[in-house]
Amino acid sequence: MLFESLLSIQWLRHKATRLLALAAVSVLASVQANTLLVMGDSLSAGYGMPPEATWVTLLEQQLNQDDAGYSVINASISGETSRGGLERLPALLDQYEPDIMILELGANDGLRGFQIPQISRNLSEMIDMAHQSGATVILLGIRLPPNFGSRYTEPFFEQYATLADEHEVLYLPFMLEGVAQYRELMQEDGLHPTDEAQPIILDNVWPLVQEALGQTSS
Repeated sequence: MLFESLLSIQWLRHKATRLLALAAVSVLASVQANTLLVMGDSLSAGYGMPPEATWVTLLEQQLNQDDAGYSVINASISGETSRGGLERLPALLDQYEPDIMILELGANDGLRGFQIPQISRNLSEMIDMAHQSGATVILLGIRLPPNFGSRYTEPFFEQYATLADEHEVLYLPFMLEGVAQYRELMQEDGLHPTDEAQPIILDNVWPLVQEALGQTSS
């Protein structure tokens, strides 16, 4: 009888521990209920550096430090084009239901000389999809190297401002501001920022993220 009573007590303790664990998971899930999705290329995927060094990882750390209650999904892929992002986005929106989406694409299109109207259409469709899903969009602009010629690079750069105006999204004209003009902050290829540049990129992006947080919480 005593043995059965001890077993019963152990079972109750095990049950209580399991219930507490499930409750903790539930609380954690509710705390991390909001999601920020980053759709980018190698500039956000962290080409040439460990994942923990990227500006996206630093962004997640900043959000955690501020107790913002956001998890960050980095869906960026090195070499990604606007067309590839457009094809992948519907499934990502369905899976993660992001509250905020950072859109950083187009650089690889430009480096390959794709037609700017087509790049803009792809980015425009991605913004529309995100808005229809209920996400606040942050658009990050990029400049191409000057050796591509101003007849292409200037319209390419200006398309981001046009898209931002048309869709009324939060907009950063040049995500590599304060980085690209300094050789020591760029890798040897002259296209990708170094580890040391990542905090500067975060400083460029962070004010827009703060604004987006305010919009989604209101």
